[in-house]
Amino acid sequence: MSGAGFAGRRVLVTGGAGFIGSHLVDRLVEEGPAALGVIDNLFLGKEANLREARRAYPELRFYKESVADEAAFRQVVADFRPDTVFNLATVPLPASLERPRFAFMENMLIGVNTLELLREGAYPRLVHFSTSEVFGSAQAERIDETHPRQPHTPYAASKAANDALVESYQKTFGLRVLVLRPFNNYGPRQNENNYAGVIPRTIRRLLAGEPAEIYGDGAQTRDFLFVNDCVRAVVAASLKDELYGGDYNLGSGAEVGIGWLIRELTRQIRPDIPPLSRPVRPGDVRRHLADGSRLEAAIGKIATTPFEQGLAATVAWYRQTLSVQGE
Repeated sequence: MSGAGFAGRRVLVTGGAGFIGSHLVDRLVEEGPAALGVIDNLFLGKEANLREARRAYPELRFYKESVADEAAFRQVVADFRPDTVFNLATVPLPASLERPRFAFMENMLIGVNTLELLREGAYPRLVHFSTSEVFGSAQAERIDETHPRQPHTPYAASKAANDALVESYQKTFGLRVLVLRPFNNYGPRQNENNYAGVIPRTIRRLLAGEPAEIYGDGAQTRDFLFVNDCVRAVVAASLKDELYGGDYNLGSGAEVGIGWLIRELTRQIRPDIPPLSRPVRPGDVRRHLADGSRLEAAIGKIATTPFEQGLAATVAWYRQTLSVQGE
């Protein structure tokens, strides 16, 4: 029953003002924890993303700090005293193309700092977020957890290195971390600015009267997972003690062509403006399709929102939000 699993728990979400993080916070509010906190340096996140959570849970604690700053993170943990940490803090892929050293080092510090405090006993449970980008381009029709890790970008390399770091801490120190690996999430609140993903970036351009952009031939594919489905699965997995010590993919199991997606968004928003063709982006992977069957065997179906429905809800949210910002 909702609320039973987190009753009495003190839950801290790193990166909790970001896209997936803020939706996870909303979902955790429904679970009724004893205390709920967010640490986020607002590199990508926005405090406005926590507006709904704060209305529903006025006791929500927010710390504007970086998890990569060991002293600051230690102070937050000492103050909040969590028993469960969800680690979503990250410097994203597009930033790693502009500032590769910074992105790699920050992501490694985030990983090692959360693991060190777990090793020292500051909290007993850690849920670590990886990314499907660690796999590179698919070598099989569906990507399961055994797929070779072949990161194409500095961001993906930092996340693959963090996966290896988690494995090393588990083997060396006997820790049990739950590693969750979402494929491409989409939905309301995804950053639409400099470091945006393809869906919010395309919506923003079209709403501004600018043409959408197709990089390369547009034949790239992705497995898009609606963010509400993702966080529901994350919460369900985090309550399964037997899953700790393993890593699990989260995806929809459906493949969407990027060229088709951009043309469909253009049709919905500005059919009078044809997309532009751009050169292929460095490090872009060709194909991603998740095999999430291992996790689904434990928690049930991950994706319950049809892509067309989720996309329509996403477009509607950006129409409203960006029009309000422009007033």
